[in-house]
Amino acid sequence: MSSQEIPEENLPSKQETEHGSVAVTEENPFADPGLPPHEHRVQDIDERAARRSERAVAFMFTLSMIATVGFIASYVAIPADKSVFIWPIGHISGLNFALGTTLGVALFCIGAGAVHWARTLMSDVEMTDERHEIAAEPEVRAKVMADFKQGAEESGFGRRKLIRNTMFGALALVPLSGVVLLRDLGPLPEDKLRHTKWAKGKMLVNMNTHEPLRPADVQVGSLTFAMPEGMSEHDHDFQTQIAKAALMIVRIQPENIKDKRELEWSHEGIVAYSKICTHVGCPISLYEQQTHHVLCPCHQSTFDLSDGARVIFGPAGHALPQLRIGVNEKGYLEAHGDFEEPVGPAFWERG
Repeated sequence: MSSQEIPEENLPSKQETEHGSVAVTEENPFADPGLPPHEHRVQDIDERAARRSERAVAFMFTLSMIATVGFIASYVAIPADKSVFIWPIGHISGLNFALGTTLGVALFCIGAGAVHWARTLMSDVEMTDERHEIAAEPEVRAKVMADFKQGAEESGFGRRKLIRNTMFGALALVPLSGVVLLRDLGPLPEDKLRHTKWAKGKMLVNMNTHEPLRPADVQVGSLTFAMPEGMSEHDHDFQTQIAKAALMIVRIQPENIKDKRELEWSHEGIVAYSKICTHVGCPISLYEQQTHHVLCPCHQSTFDLSDGARVIFGPAGHALPQLRIGVNEKGYLEAHGDFEEPVGPAFWERG
């Protein structure tokens, strides 16, 4: 039943409302509790403590500058293929670890220094301001500028030159971490893509048995994979080098070899070609004995090993590079030099 349906004589009177059991308080339940009394920090009353905080902030900014210099030095000095053992992570890239650590320290020290400065040396007096219209009046703008100047004075930015100078130094050096990354857009890696581990006199080593190959080890119709003598899977740069030096060896009847240079660079019909596809660098592993075709499993580029490994199908842009081989005095297959053209996908310096 609503109050409108209750007879008027049964409603409590004003006096009963004020003094009876149903009295209603007129106090504001959302009254402003006010601000607690301001408590001064030790730095506000002890100049020696303020000096210690100032030195701590300056130390963090200085440490940030040192870390930034370390970032640049690591990027220049540490080889990209160097690995280090970090417990409990294991073996990781030394360059990535150094870059991540130094850049992390540089950025953390700037943030920690700024926070410590704000918490110990800048003014922490609580201030209240009434809500106002979004459009600022001239008086408000003047007040904002006055507050800004007051805040700048209370922060000690102009008075504490040690903090100011070290902060400027840290902020000025941090962007250099990104600038040095542009080094990789330059002419580096020079001519490294044109050379592999193959050289005159290096024997062909079977990648499965790790034994030098003799001509009798390569049968007609077989496909054998080889790497240069002296390489080991435990070398820190093995993956980088094998990506350029991986070799596939096929024996074809000499009368079935169509390309004259291929025949001259072979030994008793044994031909050696780069295993790296000239499309996007996938390893070639499929060999068709009857046609002497090899197929890249990634995008189906097909090469004819009996005709200079020319492209007969697929997106590859040029033939597989051939390695000139022969036999040494011990009867093992050996290279007569390096590839005469870069292996793998075409790159901007290919002539």
